[in-house]
Amino acid sequence: MIIGSVNSNLEAIIPISIYGLNNQIYTIDGILDTGFDGWLSLSPDLVTQLNLTWKRQGRAILADGSESIFNSYEAVILWDGVRLTIPIDEANSEPLVGISLMSNYQLIIQIFPEGKVELQNINTI
Repeated sequence: MIIGSVNSNLEAIIPISIYGLNNQIYTIDGILDTGFDGWLSLSPDLVTQLNLTWKRQGRAILADGSESIFNSYEAVILWDGVRLTIPIDEANSEPLVGISLMSNYQLIIQIFPEGKVELQNINTI
């Protein structure tokens, strides 16, 4: 199970552990974004700091209908105790956890500041 909390902006936040240089683990806060169909987005600064491997350019249609072209990288994360290699979309925003990463999980959010966030694998419920 992955446990997080709701911040003062009513954003559901969970910790994400990413392997960087020399297999060092960096833990960041990720905002759960059910409108983002990708895996995880990171800022250009974090991509550089983690020295992620570039894979390709991607395109996305944003919520306002505009099109965005972005770089896509690959990273290894620790997700619910398991090492996963996932695509990372570069974005000028806070780290966003997309619905692809949350696939096969049940999400429960107490929507008030300091409320509890729980992601539980549906195969273990």
